Amino acid sequence: MLQVSRIDLTEAKTLIDAATERSNEIGVPMCIAVVDESGYLVAFDRMDDAKITSVSIAIDKAFTAAGARNTTAFYGGVSQPGGLAWGINQTNDGHFNVIAGGIPIIVDGRVIGGIGLSGGTSVQDDDVAAYAVEHANIAGSASPASSEGAR
Repeated sequence: MLQVSRIDLTEAKTLIDAATERSNEIGVPMCIAVVDESGYLVAFDRMDDAKITSVSIAIDKAFTAAGARNTTAFYGGVSQPGGLAWGINQTNDGHFNVIAGGIPIIVDGRVIGGIGLSGGTSVQDDDVAAYAVEHANIAGSASPASSEGAR
């Protein structure tokens, strides 16, 4: 029997709450996007005073993390000139994002969604995304090391 596992709205809101908590701790308002395993938006929040330019960036980071089954930080490293994935950021109508801050949501070894953060530096975005995944208490969830990515 085929079983489709995807993040649901309740879990997405839990991730947004955890990301908001961490964003408030570091004092950086952010845009927070959560997508399902196919990269389609499940929930989105733009914190008060978050940059309007961060809306599409957060969504694209979440899309990339879920769809490519890896962190955006990983793709940032391998997409540099001469790298194994040079030019990958030009794919998917330009929605493939290689800036840190996108992390796949993995449960029992299967990607069920992704989260993308934008509004701070790439290090801050990545920190908040990792915090959200680690603290959202989604059954069995684990994030790959955001600076190295899943292999």
